[in-house]
Amino acid sequence: MLSRRAFLLTAGGMAAAVTGTAGYTFLVEPEWLEMTAVDLPIRHLPAALAGCRLVHISDIHVCPSVADDYVRETFARVRAVAPDIVVVTGDLISHHVGEIAHAEAIYASLPRGRLGTFVSFGNHDYGPTWSSPAVASRLRGMLENLGVTVLVNAVATAGDVQIIGMGDLWAGQFAPERALARADPAAARLVLSHNPDSVDLPGWGRYDGWVLAGHTHGGQCKPPFLPPPVLPVQNKRYTSGAFTLSGGRQMYISRGVGTYLPVRFNVRPEVTVFRLSEAAPDGARARPAAL
Repeated sequence: MLSRRAFLLTAGGMAAAVTGTAGYTFLVEPEWLEMTAVDLPIRHLPAALAGCRLVHISDIHVCPSVADDYVRETFARVRAVAPDIVVVTGDLISHHVGEIAHAEAIYASLPRGRLGTFVSFGNHDYGPTWSSPAVASRLRGMLENLGVTVLVNAVATAGDVQIIGMGDLWAGQFAPERALARADPAAARLVLSHNPDSVDLPGWGRYDGWVLAGHTHGGQCKPPFLPPPVLPVQNKRYTSGAFTLSGGRQMYISRGVGTYLPVRFNVRPEVTVFRLSEAAPDGARARPAAL
């Protein structure tokens, strides 16, 4: 039979473990950013761009539950790697935040790429229930006034790489045929599409390049060695990292920088630093790289 002393020690140990785990989940991991380095082979990449750095940022979620100082420190770390191209794949704000002035104060320090800085929108950028184009319009105007290129079913060029930004799926803006019709299939191409489920929908035609996505936050919390129990996608395979798709496409899903609910466990926030290279004829798989 367990003695009173042993019981109290056991109970105390369990309480300390629970308190420590809760503190880590709420106070430590949500701001424990990882700068992930990955080689990104792209078909038709001009030789002059081999070795260039493309930084992928996603799901910043500027709002009261994501500390401004943390976001600014993240931006400073991105600037320190001297990116050639910066892309942001949506959810720059959280849907319940209607004050664009606060977001503008933060995004004034968004790091810029030497060859360009490009943003595609996510569901939160369209306000409550993802159904307020006026919110997205104000956000777009603010970013463009800061010199950032916003791509919604549109194409822009960064040093002979075509950046194709898709509209958000949940906001009803996803129109891949329209976006891809404006791109040159003989050029180096890269797609930004916030929601990974978008890659399973029709309309991609012969596009056979990379898709950079976010949205999932990697699940935010997951038990060790097990998949995350909650993912905001239909295809539960799409957690985070690199995926091989049909039609020769590849996708990389960022774990994101911020959160909507301020918790993370075993899913650290991420900024991905891609090193561009020419894809070999037999495929275009992402590989770990050194910063």
